[in-house]
Amino acid sequence: MDHGGLMYQAFIFLLAAVISVPIAKRLGLGSVLGYLLAGVAIGPFALGLVGHNVENIMHFAEFGVVMMLFLVGLELQPSLLWKLRLPILGLGGLQVLLTTAAISAAALAFGLPWQWALAVGLILALSSTAIVLQSLNEKGLMGTEAGQSSFAVLLFQDITVIPMLALLPVLAITTDTTDLASGHAESVVGLSGWQHTLAVLGAVVGIIIGGRVLIRPLFRFIAATRLREIFTATALLLVIGIALLMGLVGLSAALGTFLAGVVLAESEYRHELEAEIEPFKGLLLGLFFISVGASIDFALLAEKPLLIATLVCLLISIKFIVLITLAKIFRLQNNQQWTFTFALAQSGEFCFVLFSFASQNHILPADVIDPLIVVVALSMALTPLLMIINDRCVQPLFLRNTTETREADTIDNGETDVIIAGFGRFGQIIDRSLNLSGYSTTVLEHDAVQVENLRKFGHKVFYGDASRQDLLHAAGGDTAKLLVIALDDHEKVMDIITLAKRHFPHLKIYARARGRVQAHELHKAGVDGFVRETFHSALAMSEQVMGALGMHAYEAHKTMRTFRKFDEQHLRDMIHVEQDPKAYISNAQKNRAELEKVMQADEEDPELLEQQHWGHK
Repeated sequence: MDHGGLMYQAFIFLLAAVISVPIAKRLGLGSVLGYLLAGVAIGPFALGLVGHNVENIMHFAEFGVVMMLFLVGLELQPSLLWKLRLPILGLGGLQVLLTTAAISAAALAFGLPWQWALAVGLILALSSTAIVLQSLNEKGLMGTEAGQSSFAVLLFQDITVIPMLALLPVLAITTDTTDLASGHAESVVGLSGWQHTLAVLGAVVGIIIGGRVLIRPLFRFIAATRLREIFTATALLLVIGIALLMGLVGLSAALGTFLAGVVLAESEYRHELEAEIEPFKGLLLGLFFISVGASIDFALLAEKPLLIATLVCLLISIKFIVLITLAKIFRLQNNQQWTFTFALAQSGEFCFVLFSFASQNHILPADVIDPLIVVVALSMALTPLLMIINDRCVQPLFLRNTTETREADTIDNGETDVIIAGFGRFGQIIDRSLNLSGYSTTVLEHDAVQVENLRKFGHKVFYGDASRQDLLHAAGGDTAKLLVIALDDHEKVMDIITLAKRHFPHLKIYARARGRVQAHELHKAGVDGFVRETFHSALAMSEQVMGALGMHAYEAHKTMRTFRKFDEQHLRDMIHVEQDPKAYISNAQKNRAELEKVMQADEEDPELLEQQHWGHK
């Protein structure tokens, strides 16, 4: 077998991903670390299954980063960019500036000339867009303050690569202009100076104008063919074409496609483009992560372990200090500061591109670049581990300290009819409904950030944990009539029920259930009532859909009323067999068949007198 053949390489990469990623996910390590470990295992310095041509593979795999930035650009409407202008320019700009200065100072301390030190500082100031966005998305953190701030910094870094590519040749310590010119020969066909600048500007302007004037009509024409494979081919053609264009003028392909994505962000074909490119992006990003793992030069690491370990620790430490300082300056929430810091404390994939550019243009020597490439790869490989440390060690410690340092509020609400535990969207609707009907309420919320946000809107909310007897007593547990538990944490709900049943037995308890299993537990716990959080909204939507399909308004309402009544009775009947899977399934099938008969019987008896009150369509 040809171990250097394309089919063999593809088989090895896919096999490594299929084996390692599910195992890593099962162990809670995340898919990115799984890909990186797979690369280490099959790389030339471990099993050697992919030989020593990893650099060629990485050039191909970097196309995954290109596609990712195109999709990121598609999500960035100009209005969103304007909204994020402060974190992009302020937070992102200061991060690059301060990190570059700190790393450059460290490089000077290692004895590098100032030109080399500045080049190293600029390159290592970047973080990994691919790893950070993938990790934040997997953990559902992109919508958080830390996620948005990280995105803003990464976006600024990606944009900054353009001026870096222009600045780095100025830092070359050489008078041999022939070498410098040859470094650009392949990309700009001998152009230099103002001609190269015009070529760059022409490419950027061409992408902007083409995206607005030419590409939309093209996709409109392709969409009219109703051939999905041609639309997919056109989407890939667009990305590859822009990548080649940016390569011709010596700029990053990823930045060009990012710019094209921003231009097309308001296009009517944005969602179709995302759907067609997403599968390719995911596969190629996985290939990129495997290539990073395989590219770690363990021979050099074994030769200079102390130096490389020192450089990795120094790099992460510098970024930690800069990031946590900026997080405090920009007043991120305390727990979000650490997530933001841990997420960005590495170097990124563009470092490989810039180091290659620096090598081709004789800006940095090989004995500087080679160990730094290992440092970059190791810092990227350590990122998932840093995120795990943040999740499992730092965040719980921070939350515990927050709980200990902030005392519960003093509750001075007087006598109350209803105590509400939990004031998210669910609890807020209950509170407003009761207040408008003339009933008094006392609200307890255990999330300090949520309490502060709600108070800005005029809500009277007390900070405290309703599972504490003293706080439930202070909230009016001895005199209130009802306790409504509107929390989405089922374990906490059960704790509050147990406490209330033991110390305030007169309270009627109504609780929120996430689904049928939780509803069974609430029923067995003896609550007076419970509501499955999505059940009634699903019934309301079903009723609207039936009306849209032509069913009479009364018939739709009666159908859903029958369904609701039967399903709630079914829920209670199934409690005694929930521990027996076979009996549970059998009863569920029996009840479904019975419900069909009931619904058919209702259709034969339309209750015409009651229907008159609903009017006619």
